Amino acid sequence: QVQLVESGGGLVQAGGSLRLSCAASGRTFNTVGWFRQAPGKEREFVAAIDWSGSSTRYEDSVKGRFTISRDNAKITVYLQTNSLKPEDTAVYYCAAASSNIIYYTARYRNWAEYDHWGQGTQVTVSS
Repeated sequence: QVQLVESGGGLVQAGGSLRLSCAASGRTFNTVGWFRQAPGKEREFVAAIDWSGSSTRYEDSVKGRFTISRDNAKITVYLQTNSLKPEDTAVYYCAAASSNIIYYTARYRNWAEYDHWGQGTQVTVSS
């Protein structure tokens, strides 16, 4: 049974930082992504990383502020979030895909392309 477990969310003031973690049980995945969903809004792509960690993708609004990385020995993917803004407030979800979808723009941004999901972790940024 594949499980993804997120942690690291919380309440932080604008300008602050949080490090989100996504721990996978049982296996590694070719592409791992982070998505977020704010109340009343659609789920949106945030960042993705390939198996080796050499290819990463970011949503424009988080480029330069967020960094995705992975530790395959621990089967864990991290999302370092810096310079947080109130508009970053959302539930952040980790998702994993068996295929190398990171090489296809239309696929890695599409939440339906991911096979497994975590339960989400809340990030709240106060102004």
